[in-house]
Amino acid sequence: MIAIISIISLLLLAIYVGLLIYLIIGWAKIDQPEIKKSNFETKVTILIAARNEEEKIHLTIEDILNQGYPKSLTEIIIVDDHSTDNTSQIIKSYADSGVKLLQLKEDKPLNSYKKKAISEAIKISTGDLMVATDADCRMGNKWLESIVGYYEQQNLVFISAPVTYFEEKSLFELLQTLEFGYLIGIGAAFIGHGKASNCNGANIAYNKKVFLEVGGFQGIDDIASGDDELLLQKVAKNYPDRIGFLKIFDAVVFTHAKQSLNQFLEQRHRWASKSVKYKNKYIVAMAIAIWAFNLSILTNLIAGFFNYTFFQIFAIQFLFKFLFELLFLIPITSFFKRQSLPLLLILLIPVHIIYFIYIGVKGYNNTYKWKGRTVR
Repeated sequence: MIAIISIISLLLLAIYVGLLIYLIIGWAKIDQPEIKKSNFETKVTILIAARNEEEKIHLTIEDILNQGYPKSLTEIIIVDDHSTDNTSQIIKSYADSGVKLLQLKEDKPLNSYKKKAISEAIKISTGDLMVATDADCRMGNKWLESIVGYYEQQNLVFISAPVTYFEEKSLFELLQTLEFGYLIGIGAAFIGHGKASNCNGANIAYNKKVFLEVGGFQGIDDIASGDDELLLQKVAKNYPDRIGFLKIFDAVVFTHAKQSLNQFLEQRHRWASKSVKYKNKYIVAMAIAIWAFNLSILTNLIAGFFNYTFFQIFAIQFLFKFLFELLFLIPITSFFKRQSLPLLLILLIPVHIIYFIYIGVKGYNNTYKWKGRTVR
């Protein structure tokens, strides 16, 4: 029995190390392009779905209004998703600056209010390129011109752009930033290999005609989340060679980590629930392999109290996990100009193993809370 468990554990380790090598190469394959900053031709519509964001939405709007991209080619549509605070009033106060408010008024319960909000905004949009972000994000004044310049130069139909956390106030939030960099890196690395896995809806852009061509969110509108990576996967099915990751710091969108453990787990539960809709079996297999590997590490640690051999296997797994994750994360955190973050990896790994196992199981329970609603 010990020999069988050892073989399985080391096989899972080999698969995980192989995956990390694949990701390291994928990230390295993405070039940092030189983006033109003039002679733009694309009409852009910036899309935001907002619900109860009165605290920070004015900062997001100000950042968007301060973009260097030509105002004549920029349209801003913010959809108020049944807010119960002053979100809509704040949005209205920017009407003179060209910000359009669309109020979602659904008399029947929906499971995906955000997708509905985005779809309704796209219906009235006049832009050719839809650029989506969230109502609590910040960005530099070259954000939009970087995205559009990349779009025009590379003839892309979908762009995944970088997102990171900032203004952390605790060790817990710093650990989230490091782990979030791992997730962003995975999505970028797959694109580097010409494949689509995941992206983040706080910073994506896609061609309007292509969105309509693939049926928008049709077929993925029965779960609350997935307005980003599920759409990415739909588009990639038709246009596998026209997906890009914008590896430029000017294109980074900044947002905040979750302050409490409960908020964090609800967010990751929401993200994990999307996996049931993945059509790409390779991505599903990757997720299962990572989950099984983390489970084997924890299992060997516990079994080690009964047989020292399992402690040895645990030590080998932990060491290789640490070394190769470090190799993967160093260039990613360097890109985000957060070079000191990998120092926290030794603290993150034990927590991440337990959390990843928990979320993997929890993800099959599609009911969770989001924006004050219970959804699935």
